[in-house]
Amino acid sequence: MKNILSISNLSKIGREKPLFTGVTFGIQEGEKAALIGRNGTGKSTLLNTIAGVLQPDEGTVVINKEAGVSYLPQSPAFNKEDTIREHIFKSKSPKLEIIREYEEVCEQMALRPLRQAQGPQDRYEQIILKMDQQNLWNYEAQISSILGTLGLKDLSRKMGELSGGMVKKVALAQVLVEDTKLLLLDEPTNHLDITTIFWLQNYLHDTKRSVLMVTHDRYFLDAVCTNIYELARNRLKLYEGNYSQYLEKKETEAQIEANTERRIESVLRFERDWLLRGPCARGTKIKARIQRDKQLINREKFQADKGFTFEVKGKRLGGKVLELHNISKSFDHPVIKNFSYVFTKGQKIGVFGDNGSGKSTFLNLITGNLTPDTGTIDVGVNTKFGYYNQNPTFPNTNQTVLEYIKETAEHMTLNNGKKEVSASRFLEEFGFEGKIQHSPVSTLSGGERKRLFLVRLLLENPNFLILDEPTNDFDIFTMNILEQFLMQYEGCLLLVSHDRYFMDKTVDSLFIMEDDGSISGFVGKCSEYIELREEMKKERETPSHKPQESSTKPTTKKLSFKEQKEFEHLNQEIPTLEAEQKSLEEKMASTNYEEARKAGERYSQIEKILEEKYTRWEELAERA
Repeated sequence: MKNILSISNLSKIGREKPLFTGVTFGIQEGEKAALIGRNGTGKSTLLNTIAGVLQPDEGTVVINKEAGVSYLPQSPAFNKEDTIREHIFKSKSPKLEIIREYEEVCEQMALRPLRQAQGPQDRYEQIILKMDQQNLWNYEAQISSILGTLGLKDLSRKMGELSGGMVKKVALAQVLVEDTKLLLLDEPTNHLDITTIFWLQNYLHDTKRSVLMVTHDRYFLDAVCTNIYELARNRLKLYEGNYSQYLEKKETEAQIEANTERRIESVLRFERDWLLRGPCARGTKIKARIQRDKQLINREKFQADKGFTFEVKGKRLGGKVLELHNISKSFDHPVIKNFSYVFTKGQKIGVFGDNGSGKSTFLNLITGNLTPDTGTIDVGVNTKFGYYNQNPTFPNTNQTVLEYIKETAEHMTLNNGKKEVSASRFLEEFGFEGKIQHSPVSTLSGGERKRLFLVRLLLENPNFLILDEPTNDFDIFTMNILEQFLMQYEGCLLLVSHDRYFMDKTVDSLFIMEDDGSISGFVGKCSEYIELREEMKKERETPSHKPQESSTKPTTKKLSFKEQKEFEHLNQEIPTLEAEQKSLEEKMASTNYEEARKAGERYSQIEKILEEKYTRWEELAERA
């Protein structure tokens, strides 16, 4: 197997201390590897150094000359005046230059009348000949497929007009279309919707190109990677296998190291007593023993993961939590159409939809940042929202990080009063260690500000959390802390996230944002819904066959995957509707005529809906 990348004794010093030292490893042809580690350990710096953006303080990076490298940074650089096409095809690859010329000629011919297109026609024939000679049609088809999947249709748009998410998609397209054999990807799933992430996962799994990436998407790691490199304590360590296998090996390793540590401490208790008696260090054996003891005492001690978990006691929710009645919102097209829902205590719901489907609009309507065109939103008296949006604001950026958090509380009482930690200690668990706590908020990066905002939000004890992409700037270890909190959180949760693993761990049902503005429900995990969509897609693509003759003995057909999910959804939806109907009975007895009339209309509407759902439930229950 050919070696694509060779790294020898690589070292890099950070602002305050060494980030990594003595890093030596290689990437083989076709290998798919991930680089993981806590925030601040130097993962992005290592990728930048490998890509040649940064120079190492020591060591060498050698990339196979025949391979070539394509690099996707976290924040791609671009010329605002470049078109999408110019940015994507900036590579000096001869193949890409021919395909770029082919794309340009096709566009010119489409824009000009045939009688004026003699020049482009001649150029078109020449470029077609080049495409034939170099057998580039399959390559061109692959590029068109990548651009189409990423939603890049108008390649004449200027880069300066694009949103941050679209810029990341264009940068991703650029590295995927390049004619190289090594991909360096820094958080490739950020700003992508779940559908596109699933496509990228399959693309990287199937490609013959080598991949080294940084990502916190654990399903992505499991599906794509054959090796995991962990950057910790300034060193890089290889764990063969995918992320699940990495976790198993880490657990075994931690047990072995903990046992070793106990044995060393047992030996040292005896040796310390001996050293305190002041042995005469004249003999060679005595000197060697003293030297060995000093090395053991000053050794780098095993540090297990802290395993920090926390829960906060929020304000108790009332009988009414949140009710949405026929809300609609349109911009240039319907985004949300006639949606009604009654939230009940403890519900944890994920919002699923492609980019631009209206997920953030939906959250902003609920929190009052937007007003619905029609319909009403009724918030319970005791409901206290905690809203994390993608662009949080800070009234005073001259405050230090610690001062900002202390405005909420100087000490946090956690785990229902069983534990108290300082604001400083709490910040450390979310990646704010050392000097950064005393730095002004203005000096933080955009990602650090978002993370800080989320930490404070959690400490304000809301009983209805609304989180819009909270995990973009967290490492895997910190995400585990947040997951544990949300899993035992007793309030309501509404979550938008592109991280399927995070969604699976924290929510148990979904709102699906449909193309026509309607919102449908799905009871189950995000990964189950994606599986269902893939199953339905295959059914649509599979040619229909004539039905086979039925046997004389009738059989009861078991529930399909889709029907099973429908049955589970009915089991939750029916009690919710029944509860809403019960609450309406009180309103129907109101002395306020208008309130009683509306309640009566809704009661009758629910009654009709329940009749249909009872019938369907019985049909499915017989076969379940």
